Amino acid sequence: MIKKLLPGGSFKSLVLLFILLVLPFCIYNYISKGTNNFVKLAVIGGDNHKIPPYTFINQNNDTITNEDYDGNIYIVDFFFTTCPTICPTMTYNMRYLQKKLSIYPNIKFLSHTVNPEYDTPEKLKEYILSMRVDESNWNFVTGNRDSIYKIAQSYFLSANIDELAPGGFLHSEQFVLVDKEGRVRSGYSNFICNECGDVSKNSKISCPTTGKNYTYEGNPVGSYDGTKDHILKDLIKDVKTLLAEYHTDAKVEKNVK
Repeated sequence: MIKKLLPGGSFKSLVLLFILLVLPFCIYNYISKGTNNFVKLAVIGGDNHKIPPYTFINQNNDTITNEDYDGNIYIVDFFFTTCPTICPTMTYNMRYLQKKLSIYPNIKFLSHTVNPEYDTPEKLKEYILSMRVDESNWNFVTGNRDSIYKIAQSYFLSANIDELAPGGFLHSEQFVLVDKEGRVRSGYSNFICNECGDVSKNSKISCPTTGKNYTYEGNPVGSYDGTKDHILKDLIKDVKTLLAEYHTDAKVEKNVK
């Protein structure tokens, strides 16, 4: 019966007509629905909190400042080359992130030693070679101890001398995500409805009890455990969300102009 409605009774023509006219409309609706549910990453510490200017020396004896990271999304951690516990795992996991995110532009990595007296640029270079690190967008930096420990606080991380800790130093195992403006960003562990208290892994548009819109508030994770594989997947997802955020904002700015 359908074939008779088309010239020559071609069923293929009907399929082609669907692809050209109906399918794009369905895809548009799907994308639009996803856009309406788009949740930007949290800004940790508020919009006014930004990583302050810094100056360190990397594995190639080059001076590295915040200007080298301006306009880039970057991931930060703290480590030391003689660490007997978590540091090698963190470096391997950062290397994994680097590989998985290599298809995206303007993404960099930054690792600070918490033992700068020992970890000279030469020692950092030896460590990098032993860990088979790609240096193209990843700096390992050393410098003044007080400056390194102070900058850790700006990332909401800790770095200290601790004689009782393995290797003599205590530092966070966390990775921190920083946006192009130098703000600390993160995804959410869950969302809570301010109206009824419903807890959801994903954000919802409206309260399931009252129907009121935009009642869900997210709990930011703040930072990401650099020793856990499943957390790395969350970080990769959140980097993609941040990239989408910039893409969306760019489109809005273009339309305004």
